[in-house]
Amino acid sequence: MHGTKDRPRLFVFRSNQHIYAQLVDDDKAKVLLSASDKDLKLKKGEKKSDAAKELGKLMAKKAIENKIEKVVFDRGGIVFHGRIKALADGAREGGLQF
Repeated sequence: MHGTKDRPRLFVFRSNQHIYAQLVDDDKAKVLLSASDKDLKLKKGEKKSDAAKELGKLMAKKAIENKIEKVVFDRGGIVFHGRIKALADGAREGGLQF
């Protein structure tokens, strides 16, 4: 996986408790944007997959504000299921293409 300025890499990291996302320009080795579910105002009792979907929408909103519409999705070797899939679905709903 390799991201450029025109098509950065959307890197996702999932821990047991939280999920994090970054837009990375690998040519310059620079993080363009980042967010995590810690940045969201979550309701008590909300599922982790719901938080991941909202994080995907937040990343899409931030990316579009910075004139980024196309990305390369990097799930970091984690199975495309559960929270990873929810984040990807939220990012697509928000307008990102990958």
